[in-house]
Amino acid sequence: MTAGRQGFIAALGIGQICSWGALYYAFPLIAEQIERETGWSRTSLYGAATAGLLIAAAMSFPLGRAIDRGHGRFIMTGGSVLAGLVMLAWPQVNDLVGLYVIVGLLGVLQAATLYEAAFAVAARRFGAAGARDAIVAVTLWAGFASTVFVPLIQLMIDLWGWRGAVTALGVINLVVCAGLYGWAIRPERDLIQRDLDGLQAVKAGSGVRRAMASPVFWSLTLAYTAHAAVFTAFTFHLYPLLLERGFETAAVIAAMAVIGPGQVGGRIAMTIFAGKAPMRVVGSWVVAGFVLSLAMLVWLPPSFAAVVGVVALYSVTNGILTIVRGASIPEMISRQDYGAIAGAMNTPAIVARALAPLGAAALWSVNNSYDSTLVAMLIGAIVLAAGFWVAAGLARRSK
Repeated sequence: MTAGRQGFIAALGIGQICSWGALYYAFPLIAEQIERETGWSRTSLYGAATAGLLIAAAMSFPLGRAIDRGHGRFIMTGGSVLAGLVMLAWPQVNDLVGLYVIVGLLGVLQAATLYEAAFAVAARRFGAAGARDAIVAVTLWAGFASTVFVPLIQLMIDLWGWRGAVTALGVINLVVCAGLYGWAIRPERDLIQRDLDGLQAVKAGSGVRRAMASPVFWSLTLAYTAHAAVFTAFTFHLYPLLLERGFETAAVIAAMAVIGPGQVGGRIAMTIFAGKAPMRVVGSWVVAGFVLSLAMLVWLPPSFAAVVGVVALYSVTNGILTIVRGASIPEMISRQDYGAIAGAMNTPAIVARALAPLGAAALWSVNNSYDSTLVAMLIGAIVLAAGFWVAAGLARRSK
């Protein structure tokens, strides 16, 4: 790996740690504090996140198309600047309308700064042939987002309250995320821009049209939509779920801190034992593990050791699934128009991601218990596995 490639991957990876930590993993902890302070219902709070992500769903495809056309630096850097400014304004909000505006805007900016945008930028930089290795490298960095930011945000809340924590997260977006993306993403250095792999000669948009005519595209879209719903519901509600089951805050933070190392460990294991294996084979095994982790969460007794084991298995499988989701596009669907295809596939996934926290909160409110929510997440995991297995079978026959 050349020095230039190493610098790009490190900058994008550290930026993703901070983007995921500030824009995604922070919300459950901040929402818990706002609920205690204001008395607003959990459904109302998670409704704000839902509103922003629904708008983000509409923007996913055009943002992916824009990155395909060389605007990744502007989108990711500008998105981080806007996210920082919105977070700096958040502490001044004292009503639900303002909360919906702030959290809604942050939801939209996730589409410009999280994995889908980063993967599309990496695919442009290294071409379709090099996209898999770049995606693996970025996810190895970004897998530490929850490990770094969950305890960090809790510490900031303890020291400065939720308003101080949000302000600090805004500064991180402005300084760290925007600075790294602005420095690392250089359209003039993109492999596709230099026309070294011949993709520039292909008519723009033809890859999207062919992809959407393939049943593999739709099967994977179903699978990744189900995964987005389960992943979001699990992430947003694990903190209050474990508190509900009687664990102390320190124990909950300790269990959640397993997520990062588990994801990274899974990705490292994949590179060692299945680094060259087709994504359809890797994914077929991993989705089975994802289902098992949710089944264990439903039926295992609520002991700390059991919860850590469940979170570890969930994290390992989810970490590898992130790579599968990114690398399956050029391997199973099309090597052209990566950003646009990813955006099209991600649109229903973002809708699911938007509705999942609110839906989980609504299920909880029926009887003030997470039991039915856990069953719903298990069903979603089964849909993920079924959809991916169908896509894998179709892709194998088409080779």
